[in-house]
Amino acid sequence: MIANNDRHYSRLSAVKQVSAVFALGCALAACGKKEDAAPAAPEQAAPNAAAPAVGANNAVSAKVSALSVEQLREAARKAYAENRLYAPVEDNAVEYYLALREKAPADAVASSALTDLLPMTVIATEQSIGREDFSEAQRLSALIERADPQHPALARLKASIGAAQQAVAKRAEQEKLTAEEQARKQAELEKQRLAQQQQQQQQAAQQLATQQAAERQAATQRAAEQRAAEQRAAEQRAAAPAAAPERPAPAPAAPSAPAAAPSELRAVSTPAPRYPPDALRAGTSGEVQVEFTVGTDGSVTAARVVRANPPRVFDREAVNAVRKWRFQPVAAPVTTRRTIGFNPGG
Repeated sequence: MIANNDRHYSRLSAVKQVSAVFALGCALAACGKKEDAAPAAPEQAAPNAAAPAVGANNAVSAKVSALSVEQLREAARKAYAENRLYAPVEDNAVEYYLALREKAPADAVASSALTDLLPMTVIATEQSIGREDFSEAQRLSALIERADPQHPALARLKASIGAAQQAVAKRAEQEKLTAEEQARKQAELEKQRLAQQQQQQQQAAQQLATQQAAERQAATQRAAEQRAAEQRAAEQRAAAPAAAPERPAPAPAAPSAPAAAPSELRAVSTPAPRYPPDALRAGTSGEVQVEFTVGTDGSVTAARVVRANPPRVFDREAVNAVRKWRFQPVAAPVTTRRTIGFNPGG
């Protein structure tokens, strides 16, 4: 299960590019100012409605990239905690984590956080396209491309942005929007963006909080089960008959960890599996029965799925978790089975 990571972030001024519709208005206004010197022809073509494209290489600003590893880690934690997951520009968790991953590739927290944040960024990109905020859509899609150039939604998002820009340009040419209309639309667009992003980020933060609560509850339950098992073992040892008189023992060998009998597997560490983000968002529950072998040193040497319901949803996370389990050393390898449950509500 995902370890409880710090949640990261702090607020700077948002940088916003002009969208296609407003680029048309600015061009018309400029033509009006130059009317006395060079009047425009009645049939003059409308300006290009496409907003400047934002490439993946420019997704993370120079200001963010200039921060040190520790500064990025602290800024990301703060932005994450304050629900600034992918906005505003230059002060959001995705940018900080991207810069942190590039400076510290081995940082597991950054990779894990980006995995959790990308689905939310895809949704935000689609919403930006829907409200014709192409500069924001291009910025978010550039963040997705920087995080995962092979993301399955990337090609679809780019195609949607291009198609929507063409439709807006055509409509703008037909309607000949005035500069005043454009200004009002820009103000409404900004209002919608802020409200939508705030709601989206709050919902995402609630989902993450629910997942963390489920992890804590599972950890508490495992700890209680382990304490109960240790108490039963202690009671059994106390009730066992007294041992026969000791015979002279040979010279002691080098100290080593006590080995348990094959039938007495005693868990030392059983970290819970990570809840797949897609299954968590969909509210999917299930269980996986895993067969595994414990070596004489207490480590898991082999693990495989015996049964899963639903199939192929939780298999990988269940096996990955079991391979990290540790037990007290045993006299000979032991093969056993455990059933691991997944419940989004804990």
